[in-house]
Amino acid sequence: MSTRKYLIAGNWKMNKTAAEGAELAKAIVAAVGKETSVNVVVCPTFTSLDAVSKVLEGSNVVLGAQNMHPKASGAYTGEIAANMLRQFFVGYVILGHSERRQYFAETDAFVNEKVLATLANNMRPILCVGETLEEREAGKTIELITAQVREGLKGVKPEQSDAVVVAYEPIWAIGTGKTATPAMAQEVHAAIRVELKKVLGAAQAEKVRILYGGSMKPSNAVELLAEPDIDGGLIGGAALEAASFVALVEAAKQ
Repeated sequence: MSTRKYLIAGNWKMNKTAAEGAELAKAIVAAVGKETSVNVVVCPTFTSLDAVSKVLEGSNVVLGAQNMHPKASGAYTGEIAANMLRQFFVGYVILGHSERRQYFAETDAFVNEKVLATLANNMRPILCVGETLEEREAGKTIELITAQVREGLKGVKPEQSDAVVVAYEPIWAIGTGKTATPAMAQEVHAAIRVELKKVLGAAQAEKVRILYGGSMKPSNAVELLAEPDIDGGLIGGAALEAASFVALVEAAKQ
C-alpha cells in the first residue's frame, strides 16, 4: 500500500487576469482550503501570482508557478528567477511542460538546469514528460519517457527526491478530449517508477509522486487514480473552473 499523498495541481496556462485568478482561487479555497488528505496546488500566470498568493494565505492550497529560469538574475528578458517566485511563497514549479518543449524548444538539458535550480531554492519541481501521437504509434513511448526522466533528474541527490514530482502528459491527449485508458497510463507510470529506482534508488523512488496530465476530468479521475502508480493529476482545462477542479480533489479523497 502506497503512503504517497495524492496531489492535484491546476495548470491555468495563459488564462485568467489577476482579478479573475483571485476569484477562481477564492472559490477553490472556500471548497477545499482546509483539505489535508490531498495536496492541492494552483499554478496561475506570473501576473496573477501576487493576487492569488494573498487569497491562498492561511489555507492549505499551495501556490505553484508555470515556469522558471535556472539563473538567479541577469540579461534574460521576459524570464522569471527563483527568488521572484519565492517572494510570493511559491511551493511548486511546473518544468518542461510539453508546450514549453514544443513552442519554446526547451531541451532535456535546459529542463534539468531548471529542476536543479528549483530544488536549490527550496521549491518542488513538477517535471513533465510525454510523447506525441507519432512517437506512441512508432512504439517509442517507454524509451522516450524514461530518457526524459533520466535526463531531467540528472544530478538530483537521493535525499532531494522527496521534493520531486513527475507528471506524465501524453501530448496526444492534451486538449484533444482523448485520454489514455487507465491501463495505458499505468503502464507508462510504472515504467517511470522503474526509471526513478535507477536514478534515485528504490526506497526514494517509492516516495516520488507521478501525476497524470492527459485530460483528467471528474468523469475519468476515479478510475485513473485507482491505478497503483498514478498519484494525482496535473490538470489543464478542468482547473479553470472551481467546480470541476474541486470535483477532482474530491475524487482523490475517495
